[in-house]
Amino acid sequence: MQLSWWKLLCIVLLAYVLVIGLVTPLKPGILKISPERIKTGQTVDIEISGYNTHYKSSNQVAYLKASTGYLIQAKEIKVIDDNNMVASFDVPQFLPTSNSIEQLSVITSSEKDGSSVMPSRLIVAQDSVQLEMGKNLWSIKEPTFFGIKKYSFPFRNILYETIRNTFFHVSLWFAMFALLGISVYHSIRYLYKSDLLDDWKAYSQVRTAILFGVLGLITGSIWAKYTWGTWWTNDIKLNMAALSMLIYFGYLIIRAGIEDPDKKARISASFNVFALVAVIPLIFVLPRLTDSLHPGNGGNPAFGSEDMDNSLRMVFYPAVISFILLGIWLSQLVFRSDVLSHKSESAEI
Repeated sequence: MQLSWWKLLCIVLLAYVLVIGLVTPLKPGILKISPERIKTGQTVDIEISGYNTHYKSSNQVAYLKASTGYLIQAKEIKVIDDNNMVASFDVPQFLPTSNSIEQLSVITSSEKDGSSVMPSRLIVAQDSVQLEMGKNLWSIKEPTFFGIKKYSFPFRNILYETIRNTFFHVSLWFAMFALLGISVYHSIRYLYKSDLLDDWKAYSQVRTAILFGVLGLITGSIWAKYTWGTWWTNDIKLNMAALSMLIYFGYLIIRAGIEDPDKKARISASFNVFALVAVIPLIFVLPRLTDSLHPGNGGNPAFGSEDMDNSLRMVFYPAVISFILLGIWLSQLVFRSDVLSHKSESAEI
């Protein structure tokens, strides 16, 4: 079997994604804090549990930061082990905001681990509001935070190690839509030229795309279980993805129910074109008009700095390319199998 350059590229990129995507460690981060609710005017010991941290190996600093940018530094830090420490804070009597309740971010920093943030997790209540006095008691000066040069993936709260699924779950959907787009091209060619080979190519590409879509649903469901605590939620993008798969299952049912080859090809080609036109708004338009747990929906930018960074992009983009190439490769194998099967049936007749 001849191995084209793009097939070699597919193999190399897949190997790269598997090795780098699964082996690269996450950056150090804050896993949890305790307690999560405090009151002003007290000395509070905050237990901080880290992930991939080295608290014993370097001097640690810790801060509580308000949404307005004001912060206070821990007066004392007691390191228990590499992943646990206790930071003591003298919380002023008043907050630097006009709110009776404020959500503070916990920040740690050291030369070895860099800077880690647990955003808006610590809830602080004040009995009375004294805004100007609160601003005087808190610092507005931004401290210098440490960074790390070691190549690693970002530590994201809730996601943790499952952030690696970005390379597989999202790439499968990119590849699925690429295959559906190519299949529509061949369906349109059939409608113009009535060449059954174009119909068979479209059929093989749709089946491969459905396989990728089903794998995308499975990987997404597993991801949801580990991050959202359930296999499926009433999230609009999940529901629209499932509806899209049902539309293409309808394509398979139509083909299975028509015996005449030309009639089957004409109807399925027309259905394939309109199916993609219907699916694109379901996946890319409707979720943006309402709230969704997925990034890029409800007004949130997709693949922004909160979702992706350069370390992830170095693996994500090769993953998308490799899965698209793999999908084309698989669809070619399915097409050749269909052609051989047809020739075998014709020879028997």
